[in-house]
Amino acid sequence: MSKIPPTRDAFRVFRTLTTRWFDNDVYAHMNNAVHYQLFDTVVNGHLLEKGVLDIKNSDSIFLVVESGCAYFGEIAFPDVISAGLRVAKIGRTSIRYEIGLFRGENNDAAAFGHFIHVNVDRNTRKPVPMTGAHLKVLESLLI
Repeated sequence: MSKIPPTRDAFRVFRTLTTRWFDNDVYAHMNNAVHYQLFDTVVNGHLLEKGVLDIKNSDSIFLVVESGCAYFGEIAFPDVISAGLRVAKIGRTSIRYEIGLFRGENNDAAAFGHFIHVNVDRNTRKPVPMTGAHLKVLESLLI
């Protein structure tokens, strides 16, 4: 991961999130594990809104197989977070998402993370190719 935080203009779409009281840890900032919860919220929220993800009825689901995060600044309650989302790579069965968490109106990300989803059959958990509808939505986020 880069040692330089990405800026807002590097992302395709944004979602506004708010920190919660219990997100802070004993060091008075958001605990590092919460960043990963926010990454999931940003990606899955976008997929649900765009009709790519149907949690209850789809034949396939997305599983996270890799994740990581670089921290550049602190986020704490009661901050408002602007979460930027982009796709760095699309494979036949997998997608690499990259997420920037921006504190308030800051232009530099306080945290920059990634995770890789693999599209798998709901029952067998074996990788399956993504459909054209999936790809259209994901390609709109491609950098």
